[in-house]
Amino acid sequence: MRLEPITWERLTEAVADRIAKRRADDGSPWLRVAVDGAPAAGTAGAAGALAEALRLRGRAVRVVGTGGFLRPASLRLELGREDPDSFYDGWFDTGALWREVFGPLEPGGSGRVLPDLRDPVTDRSTRSPRIELPPGGVLVLHGPLLLGHWFPFDLTVHLRLSSGALRRRTDAAELWTLPAFERYEQEVSPSESADVVVRADDPRHPAWNAPWEGRDGIGR
Repeated sequence: MRLEPITWERLTEAVADRIAKRRADDGSPWLRVAVDGAPAAGTAGAAGALAEALRLRGRAVRVVGTGGFLRPASLRLELGREDPDSFYDGWFDTGALWREVFGPLEPGGSGRVLPDLRDPVTDRSTRSPRIELPPGGVLVLHGPLLLGHWFPFDLTVHLRLSSGALRRRTDAAELWTLPAFERYEQEVSPSESADVVVRADDPRHPAWNAPWEGRDGIGR
């Protein structure tokens, strides 16, 4: 894959412009966007910047992080606190994401999204109220391992780190998760399946696959 240098500002503006012109594949009045990547890649910051750019374009936005949709500790830590296969398969409550986030944004849905389900620190329900996203609004979901679940995303952005950069930038306490990301690369190939791929090895000098240059439409 050929990647071209770009600044984060230009990248954010280009993606926001594309989303502003996009229609949902299934006819939903809402758009659903993924910002996928390991925590070390900075998905939360990228999602926040994208949301702000969309708001400046007059779009209502709801940013949701998968960290608020962890399964209960009794389930996700059943095989220990540092089991990479459990992290890959069982830490994130994909069923709850389908039910509480994507379900309300299907055609004919209520638009009332649950922003989080469980506090990752206390392991207790957050009891957060649902928040209504008006028609024409955009959901930006960020977090690791987002692709490969058949979530109905209309646009996907993958922040890519090489194995060396991922190891260097991952907190020492989280190094045990690295085999899960290796498995993700092998089984899902996010750099091939995502619409937008951003190489973020050096956060000061990102590069992207420039998927829309010279095109009239958006490729998937």
